[in-house]
Amino acid sequence: MRYNHVGIPTTDHFEGEIPLPHLQVTVSDHQDNPFGIQWQRYWPDAPYPELVTSVPHVAFEVDDLAEALAGQQVIIEPNSPSPGVMVAFIEVNGAPVELLEIDHTRRPDL
Repeated sequence: MRYNHVGIPTTDHFEGEIPLPHLQVTVSDHQDNPFGIQWQRYWPDAPYPELVTSVPHVAFEVDDLAEALAGQQVIIEPNSPSPGVMVAFIEVNGAPVELLEIDHTRRPDL
């Protein structure tokens, strides 16, 4: 498991906004800073748990998403936000945690 980014929900606009209509969220590029900080503004009808839309999360890259989810409390089922990337959210001690499996042959940019 390797640190990837920290996602911070906000209702404010921020520099470098990237709208993701298929996910109903606007984000910043977590790769534009050395700490992996990503701002996230969820759209009004975004289908995510309040825990995810209101509490910051830490994201970790894993080698095998299915294996990493075994025995965890999944709050957002595995899905593919972009080609070569699979993600899911779990709840750990009342906090959201994002797990990502990245196919680096398809996504050398990540």
